Amino acid sequence: MVEVFDLLNFKNPVFTSYLFWTGVLCIKLMMMSFLTAKHRFTKNVFANPEDAATKKGKVKFDDEDVERVRRAHLNDLENLVPFFIIGLLYVLTNPSHFLAMMLYRMIGFCRIAHTFVYAVYVIPQPARALAFFGALAPTIYMAVQVVMAFY
Repeated sequence: MVEVFDLLNFKNPVFTSYLFWTGVLCIKLMMMSFLTAKHRFTKNVFANPEDAATKKGKVKFDDEDVERVRRAHLNDLENLVPFFIIGLLYVLTNPSHFLAMMLYRMIGFCRIAHTFVYAVYVIPQPARALAFFGALAPTIYMAVQVVMAFY
């Protein structure tokens, strides 16, 4: 039986791959705030009167561009938080390094692509759906593996 400390250390390539992709996706998630701010300042629309007053902007909650970025950000929160949790638990199942790395990469690339096609350069469906499900499917797979390993 492999000990938890053998799995959660920097010598385990699955764990380091998880840490790398978690770091990349955390940075991506935090950058969404800056993308929202960019759209707000570009369009001069703000959510709070005190913010609008400083730039002589207007308070508006339904700007199409700002709301699109906010929805992409919310989608990240809804999907990355489960990945952060299940991805770590998946390390504890002692999976194959190759498979784990491919799953983490797929999630990372698909979540970045999802933001790109949803909020940066809008591409018609099915681009967003493919990116969304391309990240969701591996996360579900890992969750099932975790449940099966610890049942």
